Amino acid sequence: MNINFDNSAGTFPKPESVRRAVANAMRRYGGNPGRGGHRLSQETAEQVYRVRKLAADFFGAEPENTAFTPNCTYGLNMAIKGIMQFGGHMIISSMEHNAVSRPVYSLTRRSGVKCSVADLCGDPERDISVLEGLIRHDTLCICCTAASNVTGRILPFREIGDLCRRRNIAFICDCAQGAGILDLGLKDGIDFICTSGQKGLYGPTGTGFLVSSGRFPLSTIIEGGTGATSAELAQTPFMPEKLESGSLNTAGIIGAGAGIEFVTTRTPEKIRSHEAKLCKRLEEGLLSISSDIRIFDADKPRAPIVSFLLPGESSEETAQKLNGAGFSLRGGLQCAALAHESLGTISTGTVRFSPSVFNDLGQTDRLLNVIDGIMRKKKAH
Repeated sequence: MNINFDNSAGTFPKPESVRRAVANAMRRYGGNPGRGGHRLSQETAEQVYRVRKLAADFFGAEPENTAFTPNCTYGLNMAIKGIMQFGGHMIISSMEHNAVSRPVYSLTRRSGVKCSVADLCGDPERDISVLEGLIRHDTLCICCTAASNVTGRILPFREIGDLCRRRNIAFICDCAQGAGILDLGLKDGIDFICTSGQKGLYGPTGTGFLVSSGRFPLSTIIEGGTGATSAELAQTPFMPEKLESGSLNTAGIIGAGAGIEFVTTRTPEKIRSHEAKLCKRLEEGLLSISSDIRIFDADKPRAPIVSFLLPGESSEETAQKLNGAGFSLRGGLQCAALAHESLGTISTGTVRFSPSVFNDLGQTDRLLNVIDGIMRKKKAH
């Protein structure tokens, strides 16, 4: 089995506690929560609420403002379209994932939404000035990532939160690469935290969270069965059921709860510190192999990601060679065209190294040995 250095796409392996929680849920909690007064439904509902409370506490929210989603992309669509469904102006950053840029593009094509893209350079003071300069009288929200999924660059999300509070506009934050790594929550002025359960929170795939401050109501983009106000044709107004139409992924949610407990016990600070050591080892090793290897955003504060390019070949070529040697890294555009346009790598992509708490220095050194071999072959030819 390959060594996984593509944990930004999904942490693997999962903690043993997460695997046990999912297996136990499949054995014991087969009821549909909120869909009946019988014991099976009630017992499952209790477990789901327990995870809801865990997630709410983790991000500094109220349980009723903490909704489950199938993934981060789904949550971002719900937040963006829920705020912008009826038009207006919004701002996104130049470092966004397609989970932000595509729904925004769709809104500009279909719903008359206007969007400005802030070209952010990584200098917090300048970046905030750029964002503030784009705010108009009809601006309803700023939506940006806490940390880039391409390079790990940390955006000034606390300062953006303060700006949004001062200007009374909503702040939607893509926390897929920040949750479980960075100290972030509603306390930072974020109105909608959208995140995956499967990445830095170490939960199963198919899980996510949309956590709201409660300051801005969302129009729904999906309606259906919620278990609440079932006699009414109108979607229930009550949170979080308002945003949770259809049956929940109960086993996944229970596993995600075990992931949050794992991260809370380890602490995001210690997890980030461990992963940062591996990133530093890789960066130093790459630079010692060849000064021609490009490392992106190396001079900026980052989540534990290293994005690089070997000279004379595409990122996909490098990733394929590393895959053949037993290492899983992501080559290409990482579903973030805007970010690559900003970095000047839209034609080449980058190779992304993203470790987890389960990787170690020995694995990183073995990866460096393989890269060294690739570079030696290049020089020989």
